[in-house]
Amino acid sequence: MIDRLVEKIKKTQAPVVVGLDPTMKLVPGHIQQQAFAEYGETTKGAAEAIWQFNKAIVDAVYDLIPAVKPQIAMYEQFGVEGLIAFQKTVEYCKQKGLIVIGDVKRGDIGSTSEAYAVGHLGRVRVGNTMCGGFDEDFATVNPYLGSDGVKPFIKVCQEEKKGIFVLVKTSNPSSGELQDRLVKEEDGNGRERPLYELVGEQVAKWGSECMGDSYSYVGAVVGATYPEQGRILRDIMPKAYILVPGYGAQGGKGSDLVHFFNKDGLGAIVNSSRGIIAAYQQEQYAKYGAENFADASRAAVLAMKEDIGQALAARG
Repeated sequence: MIDRLVEKIKKTQAPVVVGLDPTMKLVPGHIQQQAFAEYGETTKGAAEAIWQFNKAIVDAVYDLIPAVKPQIAMYEQFGVEGLIAFQKTVEYCKQKGLIVIGDVKRGDIGSTSEAYAVGHLGRVRVGNTMCGGFDEDFATVNPYLGSDGVKPFIKVCQEEKKGIFVLVKTSNPSSGELQDRLVKEEDGNGRERPLYELVGEQVAKWGSECMGDSYSYVGAVVGATYPEQGRILRDIMPKAYILVPGYGAQGGKGSDLVHFFNKDGLGAIVNSSRGIIAAYQQEQYAKYGAENFADASRAAVLAMKEDIGQALAARG
């Protein structure tokens, strides 16, 4: 799957992933009204609204981008009905030829981690039949529990030719409370390094066990809001594809991203969620109005592609 992601990025000339992270305040009123007229102001009505919202955005942008990243919490808040909308979104995106990165941030140990890995990336035995669960192409994984939590995902990735993105340096402001902590190296030289560098080294080690043509099935999440750390981690993890959140609404811009990429313009894919799916609420796209929210999303994708492309070209 990592090879397919690279090919899709080359084909679209867009190292861009659209984060499908809907909340009700982002869904235009007319979409909500239609859903509530059919299912009432219920979790089923809410799930229908976010499904129709997602579908319209995907229809507007699928030809421009290689991948989408639905954040499962935005669906789980509506319970079982929300998870049905998540599943429908995953299936529809794959029908449109998009690669789906399930932003699930799972991390546990033993049989629990195995079940998470199977549920999102693999297949589970039901009698004599092997059945897929959510069946995303990639999943995000929290490494805090160490190899016990990550290796079950790697095993499924090897079996299914899928991939994971391991959280290394996240884009949120408080990430440094733990991720930037200085840790003494075990070789006895007394040198201290940030924890995120050690996690990056572990990602590179895990990734060496399952390589695609040029990149590993094991990628990393490194926030756009920390460009200097991105430069360091790019060197530490030369074969890991980097998923870069934090573009747009969280403050990241194209010029911040150049060090996340290798010299050939590959090696990273940049996520924007609210900046695209809620573009119609932004002043620069207000002319589209709520009725044409999907057209505003398409315009935002085109602007993002241009911004990143210009930054990479300027780097040379």
